[in-house]
Amino acid sequence: MSVFFVIFGLKMRGRIGRDEAMALWEIQDMNTLSSMATQIRKSINGDSVFYNRNFHLEPSNVCIHRCKFCSYRRECDTETGAWTMNIQEIKDYCNEKYEPGMTEVHIVGSVHPGKDYTYYYSVIEAVREVLPSDVAIKAFSAVEIDDMSKSSEKSIQEILSDLKYRGVAALPGGGAEIFAPEIRKQICPDKANGDRWLEIHKTAHNIGMRSNATMLFGHIESRAHRIDHMIALRDLQDKTGGFDAFIPLLYKAANNPMSHLGEASFIEILKTFAISRVVLDNIPHIKSYWPMLGKKLCQLSLLYGADDIDGTINDSTKIYSMAGSGEKNPNMTAGDLERIAAGCGYKAVERDSFYNKVTKKL
Repeated sequence: MSVFFVIFGLKMRGRIGRDEAMALWEIQDMNTLSSMATQIRKSINGDSVFYNRNFHLEPSNVCIHRCKFCSYRRECDTETGAWTMNIQEIKDYCNEKYEPGMTEVHIVGSVHPGKDYTYYYSVIEAVREVLPSDVAIKAFSAVEIDDMSKSSEKSIQEILSDLKYRGVAALPGGGAEIFAPEIRKQICPDKANGDRWLEIHKTAHNIGMRSNATMLFGHIESRAHRIDHMIALRDLQDKTGGFDAFIPLLYKAANNPMSHLGEASFIEILKTFAISRVVLDNIPHIKSYWPMLGKKLCQLSLLYGADDIDGTINDSTKIYSMAGSGEKNPNMTAGDLERIAAGCGYKAVERDSFYNKVTKKL
């Protein structure tokens, strides 16, 4: 893809390097950043804004890891606010949340101290049993997969192949946080590191599984850490081509050990979206996750490079509501999502998990 724009009077064409990417943060005129990001997103996706009909399954929030940014985690099953679903509860939940026309279930949760890899296999088998075959299962972060590998003494490739055989079609992007070791040491020291995350996604791509990528920003990381994170993703995408979307995830400050930090400003959020669109020239989609950003900021991000607004959700995720998101009961209709796109002059396109256009049935 050829990119052409101006940074501080310098005409740029093609891929930008780290120093040029860092220079983008110094641009004060937000209209310039918006124009730059919009030019690129239109060259890739035209006037389309993608969404899907989906729901989330979060089997448990009891976790061995103690990430300081996490408001979702509980120490054990008896702690107030903890939950762990058994297999029948998972089946019942899927039957409750599924609605005709949905094309994806998104499964992430925690690394439960009392569950080994067989539990996660059973989760997928149960979901595949009760949902229609055309509902894609996007399941388990790299952190969960890393734990499955350790608890089973199976290789990452064996775990991923087993999950694929049972019905997992793609991996979500969770657990990436910030790759920089010095940051992970402070915010999530006891879970899979950045290199391991990249290795797991590379392995998934190599066996034919698509995935997403994320970046948790707005806490103790620097802007340089964000750029380095993006470039690491870009380098892997050059090798595998397996990432469908990049999702900048905003750190939310309620109910966690880092609450004193506060949250990033709207300007910082929109700059992060715009710069990610410029830097990640080989990842086709930038997703604005509305349960995290809220509906208004999600819509505004469409003017700063985002072209995907996730899905209908059907009040099925607690990860961000527990961290203080304004979306306490996240749910939108397809019509709501279409109006968000139209409000920015774009055309909403319903997609499946792999960005194939969904033809609506009459």
